[in-house]
Amino acid sequence: MRALVVDDSKASRSIVARALRDLRFDCDEATNGAEAIERLAAGPRPDLVTVNWHMPVMDGIELVRRLRQHPRHRDLRLLMISTESDRAKIDAALAAGADDFVSKPFTADALARKLVGLGVCSATEISAGANRGPIRVLIVDDSMTIRSLLTATLSADPDLKVVGAAVNGRAAVEMVASSPPDIVLLDVEMPVLDGISALREIRRLEPKLPVIMFSSLTDRGAKATLDALLAGANDYAAKPAGLDAAAVAAVIRDDLVAKIKALVPRGQRLDRPPAGVTAVVRRSAATAPGPVRAVVIGVSTGGPTALAEVLPAIAAEAKVPVLIVQHMPAFFTTQLAERLAKICGRDIREATDGSPLKGGEILLAPGGRHLTVAGDAAAPRVRITDDAPEQSCRPAADVLFRTAAKIWGAGVLGVVLTGMGRDGLAGARAIVEAGGMVIAQDEFSSVVWGMPGEVAKAGLADAVLPLARIGPEVALRLARRGR
Repeated sequence: MRALVVDDSKASRSIVARALRDLRFDCDEATNGAEAIERLAAGPRPDLVTVNWHMPVMDGIELVRRLRQHPRHRDLRLLMISTESDRAKIDAALAAGADDFVSKPFTADALARKLVGLGVCSATEISAGANRGPIRVLIVDDSMTIRSLLTATLSADPDLKVVGAAVNGRAAVEMVASSPPDIVLLDVEMPVLDGISALREIRRLEPKLPVIMFSSLTDRGAKATLDALLAGANDYAAKPAGLDAAAVAAVIRDDLVAKIKALVPRGQRLDRPPAGVTAVVRRSAATAPGPVRAVVIGVSTGGPTALAEVLPAIAAEAKVPVLIVQHMPAFFTTQLAERLAKICGRDIREATDGSPLKGGEILLAPGGRHLTVAGDAAAPRVRITDDAPEQSCRPAADVLFRTAAKIWGAGVLGVVLTGMGRDGLAGARAIVEAGGMVIAQDEFSSVVWGMPGEVAKAGLADAVLPLARIGPEVALRLARRGR
């Protein structure tokens, strides 16, 4: 099957094209309506054309009208994909000749259902396409030993297929440009072009291509990996010290494979309800909530980038404690706090045991240890513990959320951002039961919609928002309900 994706935004084209390629479409792209008409005149006839509404030169509505007037193109399947969501706007697009309409953001399942409804393909064809073939992995590492270990260990999993191995960042960028894989495993320190520079070039080519950094546990490697995470890498896995084959293979099997499969979910069935349908926004109480006394944030996979976007708006308004749990080892969190402090232009540091909690402080849980709140609302203080992990996590958002709810009750505002697993679900429930409020990140903007998805689907969130709106929303609530 063939599709033409028409959108002036490179990032949006990449998102739509990747979703269609996952459904086994061959995709061509155009940046506006005029270019789309040229592509249609010169190339083979597509089975589907997706059209953005607002574009320069020729917008989507005009493109749809012209295609419907052209004898060769009037029966093309035209799907409008736009940020417009008003019913009148949707009706206007359909009246112009679009066969159907999808509002951004959308899920892959939602898009697939539209294609079935349009008759572009059958549910059986899409289900077979979604389930067909393993996850295609590109390995990038200058060490032959690591490349060999990765190839051998990943290839032993029937859901994974190594489709290439690059010895440096430049070769990796060329491979991605010629044939994008499903995911890239990227070393940091390499000759010719290092991992961070390669990541930036990969992001320009494929903004949504999942990338996992696979780097050493050294202090230098940790700093570089954190730089990569803030530059857009989706996740990381730490190589054991040295090149002990058994230790590296164990990390690959026990850590890396799970992260690959979380970032590139396969086998999604069309008869499963889209995640967006199962997210239930909680109805807030009729009475207006009281002032926010503390903000607690839980985040995992994709966290450094998410925090770098959310925190500046919160930091500008916060006159209450802001406490953060990011799933990370100890040698990362100190550096993450320093990087976030530079981004926000104010002090952000790791929490220390026994210190009093002051208004306006932004504290990060130290890696590998739980961050809890002790004392009372009049004199809250930090307590750091080595208690058992919860949901296999230490630090755990559940622990922070639960103890914060005991101290501040209805004054707690919880925020659950992108991440694997269920951490934050029980804690969000404790916040809601205490009368507090919870915001969850939406599926479309999440690197992995595990943690926020569990909260949203349980009906514990009073708002499910894209990442770009969460910081301003928290800041607005802080400004309106006291600081």
